[in-house]
Amino acid sequence: MDVQGYKFSKTHEWVAEENNSAKIGISDFAQKELGDVVYVELPAVGSVIESSKQFGTVESTKAASEIYAPVNGTVVEVNTELIKNPQLINSDPYGKGWMIRITVTRPEQLKNLLTLEQYQAQAVHH
Repeated sequence: MDVQGYKFSKTHEWVAEENNSAKIGISDFAQKELGDVVYVELPAVGSVIESSKQFGTVESTKAASEIYAPVNGTVVEVNTELIKNPQLINSDPYGKGWMIRITVTRPEQLKNLLTLEQYQAQAVHH
């Protein structure tokens, strides 16, 4: 999976811009740290998410972890497949394991996110 154009937050979420919306999920590094994902809690369509505020939870066999919004937006789609198959986050974090699609309300916030290289450099030192 080519994630070269993706943006990353310091809290291990990724954003992939697509036309006027953006998909959000958690990084490969984060899913490895979590271990086997067994449950995901995501916001409803229409929910407003705010940068650096929690929008969901991922539970694994090891721990529960909050998921934070990398940017402000309104949820336009939720990956309901994750309710039945939360392990898609482990097997395909950048593809079928995406969590929500939002309309970004403050596009300038995308500039504050990390590139793949910046993210990988800081993830290793965490």
